[in-house]
Amino acid sequence: LGLLYQEYRDKSTRQEIETRRLQDSQTEPEESSPSEETPFEAEPTSTTESKAPPQISLLRNSNSRFNLWQDLPEIQSSGVLSILQPDEIKLQEAMFELVTSEASYYKSLNLLVSHFMENERLKKILHPSEAHILFSNVLDVMAVSERFLLDLEQRVEENIVISDVCDIVYQHTVNHFSVYITYVSNQTYQERAYKQLLQDKPAFREVISQLELDPKCKGLSFSSFLILPFQRITRLKLLVQNILKKVEEKSDRETTALDAHKELETVVKACNEGVRKMSRTEQMISIQKKLEFKIKSVPIISHSRWLLKQGELQQMNGPKTSRTLRTKKLFREIYLFLFNDLLVICRQIPGDKYQVFDSAPRGLLRVEELEDQGQSLANVFILRLLENADDREASYMLKASSQSEMKRWMISLAPNRRTKFVSFTSRLVDCPQIQCVHPYVAQQPDELSLELADVLNILDKTDDGWMFGERLHDQERGWFPSSMGEEILNPKIRAQNLKECFRVHKSDDSQRRKLGSRNRQ
Repeated sequence: LGLLYQEYRDKSTRQEIETRRLQDSQTEPEESSPSEETPFEAEPTSTTESKAPPQISLLRNSNSRFNLWQDLPEIQSSGVLSILQPDEIKLQEAMFELVTSEASYYKSLNLLVSHFMENERLKKILHPSEAHILFSNVLDVMAVSERFLLDLEQRVEENIVISDVCDIVYQHTVNHFSVYITYVSNQTYQERAYKQLLQDKPAFREVISQLELDPKCKGLSFSSFLILPFQRITRLKLLVQNILKKVEEKSDRETTALDAHKELETVVKACNEGVRKMSRTEQMISIQKKLEFKIKSVPIISHSRWLLKQGELQQMNGPKTSRTLRTKKLFREIYLFLFNDLLVICRQIPGDKYQVFDSAPRGLLRVEELEDQGQSLANVFILRLLENADDREASYMLKASSQSEMKRWMISLAPNRRTKFVSFTSRLVDCPQIQCVHPYVAQQPDELSLELADVLNILDKTDDGWMFGERLHDQERGWFPSSMGEEILNPKIRAQNLKECFRVHKSDDSQRRKLGSRNRQ
């Protein structure tokens, strides 16, 4: 584990991508070689106990390389590989990867604290309040990681064959992982403070640059260390998902994996909500200040409201019979603010202000695409407000700047509208799938940030290079450039990915069904 977590994570995800590429090129995916992310359904198998527990101390042995469980000398010499079924070996690899990645993560956290946070020159430059915003509760996070790693390490040392790790994950998630919510919720303040310090304090900028050049950092930036806890808690959920895909069905290990996954999902969602809450509140206040109502005023700021999409569109003037006119004056600019529960239609006025002339609840919006209308009406769609600000039905013929912009508006305005490819949640249609081969950071509220090796079902795509996808591991949807992904062509792999996804989320599905049943009663 000479690797810092950033290196470990990058190597692991790229290995995952290559494994999936290999599977995709094979006609029988089940024949692929064992790997930490190779999908399969495991069979129950007996485990072999060792007489002398192996000494695989991940905290002390900091120079070991990026290992597979089966490559360890203790495993090689034990003869256990000739006894275990291949599926059990794959499961051992998945559990071992969770443990070794935690050791690498702890090493990186330790470096963040000892090399940056406790640096004497940096302490003198930073005011205590600035240091608190910058490093937040990272000491608590590191203490939790150390305790977690020690318990995982003890389990590994109990037996050559790892019995389980998800029970440990469950206990620590329930009892200790709330520190991640605190850290991640501070992320917006942290990023802002870091940018401000770089801008306002040359001495801070100089010290950080010097510390980053230290060989210990292996060329990694200070900010890559600050974001570690958020990356880890998200990755930990995926590692448990990977174990869940490999344990035997209806077994104790499946139960503990499902329990651990459910608790991690709760923590990850709380982290995401913590990050969004502050930025959304600030954004809503900013928008409220820019709006002037020509109609009856609508209160914009609400704790349950957030922005989904905003932007300029061209509104067609006059009755529908004038559609045949070929003139640029046919359209005039309007500006839309679409929230999760409300649409506000405006015209931009001087002073960076917007005059609101219509609005409607989002649930009362309908869209319809115009086809084969000629170049002047390309990328045009009809927006229908079933009940507008005057309690009447209203229609707007709107023109977007491109095909992708038109589709993005249509899906945002009417999210339940059927897309080009049916959503995988129907469980009926084999729709296209991609795996992410380039990370992407969302630039707009309707876009989806992607991590390497994410697998997505493609629900729609445009001719100008955009895709609308649903990520399998968390069902998050959004747009992203099609160049970020690589299509999974093998239908067996696509089916396998869906099967594994349903298995991982089956406890969520059963919970939703129970809630639905109670609501109906």
